[in-house]
Amino acid sequence: MASSDTVHVSSLPLPPVHYINLYTDENVRRNRAPRPPLPVHDNYTMFGNIFNAEDPIIRPLEAQGIKRLYPQHFDRRRELKKLNHSLIVNFLDLIDILNLCPESSKRAEKVEDLSLLFIHIHHLLNEFRPHQARETLRVMMEMQKRQRVETSIRFQKQLEKVQEIVQNALQSLPDPSESDSKLMVNTEAMEVDNDENTDRRTVDPCSPSDRIMCKEIDDMLLSSGVY
Repeated sequence: MASSDTVHVSSLPLPPVHYINLYTDENVRRNRAPRPPLPVHDNYTMFGNIFNAEDPIIRPLEAQGIKRLYPQHFDRRRELKKLNHSLIVNFLDLIDILNLCPESSKRAEKVEDLSLLFIHIHHLLNEFRPHQARETLRVMMEMQKRQRVETSIRFQKQLEKVQEIVQNALQSLPDPSESDSKLMVNTEAMEVDNDENTDRRTVDPCSPSDRIMCKEIDDMLLSSGVY
């Protein structure tokens, strides 16, 4: 069980807070944030070594002042195996020297030989980086292509299902001609009925003599004060 006094140390360096604080939203909105550095067009220093911007990413060994142990045209796999075997042999020789005569000058020579072999192995592995980057990009593009093809196939299946549902719904609808015949109204009969009603309203049901008699009775009742 860890004690409460244990100090947790991060394996990564702390972020440059004093630099990050300059890029707040307020500073960016008011154009107060520092401008990015200009591209380097000449020499620059990295890890204590001087580099030139025009140099290739993987510089040849001769440009670094290192003796080449293999020819210009070679098989990288074969040379890596040879360097690996030479590394093991020189390491065993170094163990023998440390065991028999630790103060011998050959110890420093073997250490230099091992360092040179490691540099060559590291250089050969770095020459595989462009190929590795291309292969990584190819794999990523193949994955994206496969995902898009799978998405397209799923979309096509869903589209076919929707089309099938719509087709079934259309087939289940009744025939338009039958529905129109059922909903058809006998307009001629309605027109005849309307004409008859109009005629009835225009014909007066009372005869002239009856109308005169009714008027006389109304006048008598009105004069007698019944109304």
